[in-house]
Amino acid sequence: MKLKSLNGRWRALCLLPLLLAGYSSLSAAADPAAPAREVVRPVMSCAKLADVSLTDIGGEGSRITTAKEITVNGAPACEVDGNLHPEIGFQVILPVSSWQQRYMQIGCGGLCGNIQLQIGAAAGCTPLNTHGFVLAATDMGHSMKEGDFGKDPQKRVDFAYRSQHLTAEVSKKLITAFYGRAPAYSYFNGCSDGGREALMEAQRFPHDFNGIIAGAAAMNFQSQNAVYHAWQALSNTGSDGKPVLLAARLPLIHNAVLKQCDALDGQTDGLIADPQSCHFDTSVLACKTDPATPQGSCLSTAELTALNRLYAGPVDPKTGKKLIVGGPMPGSELAWEGVFVPEKASDPIFSQMIALSSLKYMNYEKNPPADFTLKDVKFTEAAFDELRKMHPLYDATNPDLTAFKAAGGKLIIWHGWADQHISPLNSVAYHQAVGNVMGAASRDQFERLYLLPGVHHCSGGEGPSLVDFLTPMMNWVEKGTAPDNITTYQAAKEQKTSFGQPLPERGKKPATEIRLEKIPADAASRPVFPYPDYAVYSGKGDVNSAASYVRKPLATQPAAYHWLGEDFYKPFTFMN
Repeated sequence: MKLKSLNGRWRALCLLPLLLAGYSSLSAAADPAAPAREVVRPVMSCAKLADVSLTDIGGEGSRITTAKEITVNGAPACEVDGNLHPEIGFQVILPVSSWQQRYMQIGCGGLCGNIQLQIGAAAGCTPLNTHGFVLAATDMGHSMKEGDFGKDPQKRVDFAYRSQHLTAEVSKKLITAFYGRAPAYSYFNGCSDGGREALMEAQRFPHDFNGIIAGAAAMNFQSQNAVYHAWQALSNTGSDGKPVLLAARLPLIHNAVLKQCDALDGQTDGLIADPQSCHFDTSVLACKTDPATPQGSCLSTAELTALNRLYAGPVDPKTGKKLIVGGPMPGSELAWEGVFVPEKASDPIFSQMIALSSLKYMNYEKNPPADFTLKDVKFTEAAFDELRKMHPLYDATNPDLTAFKAAGGKLIIWHGWADQHISPLNSVAYHQAVGNVMGAASRDQFERLYLLPGVHHCSGGEGPSLVDFLTPMMNWVEKGTAPDNITTYQAAKEQKTSFGQPLPERGKKPATEIRLEKIPADAASRPVFPYPDYAVYSGKGDVNSAASYVRKPLATQPAAYHWLGEDFYKPFTFMN
C-alpha cells in the first residue's frame, strides 16, 4: 500500500518524533519540544538600524539601504535590506514582539542570484511558526539576470563562500544593535546549493553557527554541474539533437523498478528504502519485436541505451574510472521529468541549461570560448583534472570538521533517496569521509545523516517528505539531546515548496509572507533513522503510522565509493 496523502486542517504545533528503543517497535512517547526561551524585545527603533555601519564587515561601499517595519505572516517585524561590497545583497527579518534569542540563516538554491527566504526541513516547528527567529538570506553577490557573473573573480569568491559568511556577521551585528544582545544560538538551514553553503560554513567558518542543517548538498559543485548534469543531458539526446526518452515513458520504467526491488525491504509500498540493494535489470523493458521502434509497453534500443547511460554515469573510456560519486538511484525515475527527461520533444533539457551556465562561466580557471556547447565536453580523466583546479574554491567536501566540533557545532545532513538532481551517494560518501578522518565515534558526537525513501530533490516525491529537523537540532545544540529517529510525514498533493530551488527574481520587495511547511491532519507518517539504519514495517499495526516501524541496518553499506574525485573527500586547503 502506498503512503496516503490527505487534505485537512493544518497542525499548528510541532509534530514530534516518537522514541524508538533498540530494534523493537516504536513507543507512543514523544521527544521533548524545542527548548523554551525568553522573549526579548527591541531596545531601539527599526528605522535606527539604517545608521548601523557595515564597512568593518564588507568594506567601503557596504551599507544598509532600507530599514522599515512590516508585517510578516501577520506578525510585526523589522525588515533590513543592504549591500556588501561589491554587490552582495542581503535581507534580515527581525521580529518586533516575539524574538526568542535565536537566529537562522537560509541557504540559497541553484546559482542563487536572489534572496530566498523559503524554509524547509522544519515542518510544523513551533518556535519558527510563532516568529521566534531572526531570519536572513543573501543573493550570493549577483543577480539572476547576470548569468555570466563567473567572469568576475570576486563574484566567484562571493558565490563560493564569502556572501554567506558576511551575511552571518552582518545579521549578528544588527541583532545585537536592535535587541541589545547577541543571539543565544545561531542556525543555518539550506538545501541543494544551500546545502553546499551549509557545509561550507561548517568547514570554513566553524564559529558562525551552533547548528547546521545541510540538505541534498551540491557539495561536489565541480563534478555535479560540469559532469553529472552534462552527462545526463547528453545521454538523453539523440543524434538528431532531440531527446530520446520523454516523460511519458517514466511510469513504465518506474513500475519495472518497483516490480524488481520494492519488496526488498519487506514491504510493498511503492518506495525503495534501500536503493543500493536494488540491481535493476533494465533488459526486461526491451522491445522483443521491432526493437528499433518505441512501443507502449517496452523501450526501443535507443531508449534503453539512454536509460542505461542515465543510471550508470560517465566513466573514463580508457581506465573505466567513474567521473561522479553516483547517478540517480533506482526508484527516482518519476522525478526525472523536467530535469533530464523533458515532457515534450520540443522542450529543452533542463540539465543542459544547468551544465552550460556553470561550465561556461564557473568551473574552469579560464572560461571557455563563447561558442562552447555540451558537445565540447570530454568525459575523460584529463578533462576531469581541469575541474580539479577550482575544487578548493567551490567544493564543500573537506571532511576535517575538528574546529567545528571543538566550537560545539552540530551538523545534520539529509538527502532524499529519490533525488534526481544530486545523487544521495554524495552525502553518504561525505558522512563516511568525516568518520574516516575524525573517527566514527568522534563524528557521531556531532553529526547525523538521514536518508528519506522516495523523496525527491529537497522536497516532494512518493515518500513522506515533510520533516522537522530544526526542533531536534535545537534540542541537540541547546540541551545536548542528540537526535535518533525523526518522524516524516506525507505531504498533501497540492503542497508545493520552493526550498532549495532557484526562483524567479523577486527584487527588493517586503517579505510579507514566508511560506512555512505545515503537516496535514492525519498525514501518513514514518520514522527515519541515522545512517546506516532505516525504517522497516514491523508487520503489525497501521502501515501509515510511524509507530508500526522498527529500525534495521541497510543491507548494502559500501565501505567506499571509488571515482576520480575520491580524493576530494580528504582534508585540503581551501582557495580564497
